[in-house]
Amino acid sequence: MQTYFVVQTYSVNRKRKIEADQPRQVQSEAEALRLGERLSETKFGVIAFSRTGDAKTGDWEDAKILFQFGDFAEEDAEAIRSAA
Repeated sequence: MQTYFVVQTYSVNRKRKIEADQPRQVQSEAEALRLGERLSETKFGVIAFSRTGDAKTGDWEDAKILFQFGDFAEEDAEAIRSAA
């Protein structure tokens, strides 16, 4: 089993649509929290999460939300939790 830590940010494009930026994988929960908090100062939204599982078998536990910022974050947080 391995745990991945990811920080996903969101921006508003020229057409005023919300779009996901490139996700960033980090090394630890503490780093995900620090980066999420820092990026929340300049981004429309941020979700930092971890996911534990086995890449070989494809068995993954539900994502654990570590940090979220933004009005839309709860919908995206739910989507991350339910992602396969």
